[in-house]
Amino acid sequence: MNNLRPKILVVDDTPANLIAMRRLLAKADADIYEASNGNDALALCLDHAFALVLLDVNMPEMDGFEVAQFISDNDDMGDTPIIFVTAAYADDINRIRGYTAGAVDYIAKPINDVILQSKVKVFLDLYRARALLQQALDELSARNEQLTREVTERTRMEQLVRHQAMHDALTGLPNRVLFRERLEAAIGVAEGGGARFALAYLDIDGFKGVNDGHGHAAGDELLKAIASRLSARTRAGDTVARLGGDEFALLLDGTADGEQALARCRSLCDAIAEPYMLDVGGARVPAKIGASIGVTLFHPGDGYDRLVAAADEAMYEAKRGGKNRSVLAA
Repeated sequence: MNNLRPKILVVDDTPANLIAMRRLLAKADADIYEASNGNDALALCLDHAFALVLLDVNMPEMDGFEVAQFISDNDDMGDTPIIFVTAAYADDINRIRGYTAGAVDYIAKPINDVILQSKVKVFLDLYRARALLQQALDELSARNEQLTREVTERTRMEQLVRHQAMHDALTGLPNRVLFRERLEAAIGVAEGGGARFALAYLDIDGFKGVNDGHGHAAGDELLKAIASRLSARTRAGDTVARLGGDEFALLLDGTADGEQALARCRSLCDAIAEPYMLDVGGARVPAKIGASIGVTLFHPGDGYDRLVAAADEAMYEAKRGGKNRSVLAA
């Protein structure tokens, strides 16, 4: 892989030494860069990631110790291995100075080509291994990001599907499935000694006339407007659901008194009976309707079927009694 091909920087102020080093490194599987002074070496280090720097110590203006120190102190170049190539400074004090500056090894001049090639091979193999590891880590990171995106998208789609399965597509209200789930949960809470509630069934009086007279688009707009009014006039703990057609159900949380339940339902009747001005295809369509509401209170031992039947019967009694009214189940 081309991105794994290493680069070697040779720094020496003597042209003959650069030529000799180039010959010695000819068989190394690496790209060779050359610099004749410290400034040029540092400039190359800023532009390239080197697997190894072969650095002459004794250079004018900026010697090898200074160059090594600059490389070691730079955050982006600090891990670059440096081998000092020198005929001088072979004593322990200068070796320690070199190691302190960032060198990892010394090669003495005149250079033994076997020693040079052996040491160079070690650092090239190390570079390739690190590059392969980094490539694997990058690929793993990219795959992890992809998996994270896939999981996020799958979770979003599952939530969307569940929402669609549990909510009415037109009004966005809970549908019959979700309403039953919430009603059964409320029964469980109340049976356990928690807050009691009231269940109301609501049927729209006059909806068919609007739907037949002005078309289904007007009927849909009216249903959305009714849903909005119901949602706006119920509390956070309540549930408003569309069961289908022009029939709605309300779970009135914390309502255990008959008069309180009737008062809340009468208020909803008044809100629904207020005139509507529907926007249908750019045209303004007036509508006037009412609502018949049957409401029943929860009592210990009441199950889902009994509560629904009682609310439904009370709703039909409201219709039979003149419509646009609320009736409390006996």
